[in-house]
Amino acid sequence: MPLPDAPACRRNRDPILEVLRVHLAEARQVLEVGSGTGQHAVHFAAAMPWLSWQCSDRAAQLPAIAAWLEHAALANTPAPLELDVARGGWPALRFDAVFSANTLHIMGWDEVEALFVGLGEMLAFAPGPRAAFTLVVYGPFNYAGQYTSDSNRAFDASLRERDPRMGLRDFEAVDALARAAGLELVADIAMPANNRSLVWRAPAA
Repeated sequence: MPLPDAPACRRNRDPILEVLRVHLAEARQVLEVGSGTGQHAVHFAAAMPWLSWQCSDRAAQLPAIAAWLEHAALANTPAPLELDVARGGWPALRFDAVFSANTLHIMGWDEVEALFVGLGEMLAFAPGPRAAFTLVVYGPFNYAGQYTSDSNRAFDASLRERDPRMGLRDFEAVDALARAAGLELVADIAMPANNRSLVWRAPAA
């Protein structure tokens, strides 16, 4: 049976990997929120063997992720975890980085808020001394309420037609959620196809 395939993953995985190699160089335990097909996970975990790459997603996506992980048979990709940010139930494991790609615009805004609340709680209640923490989010964003390209405008319209709760997020609103969770923006990187890689950090505590 063929593995599930997301063409966008094949297109963007190498530019994203360039960002992750820099900003996750000191990380060891990474949680991916919204792993989708699992294609990103196997590509990044193979290229960065010093990381344990923990996939997570809603229950419906777990079989696809598991199929990719089984196919790749990497030592640093544990079994995927069920995680629905709207319902909470974050894994009771320690992570020093979180990565998420192309998720914020398909979540409702309440789910985006729940994501950052969960991140803040994970930081606040980590037992014992905590290493520096990194959050990397990839996707399209608006700035000052404005689209950065005609293609992003069209993409936003298609999302909202599909579900009014979806849509491109304003960078400033997302950054405010990150700051409220104890994170500070350290990089805003232009990516192909009018996407961005946003990197936030929280110092060791």
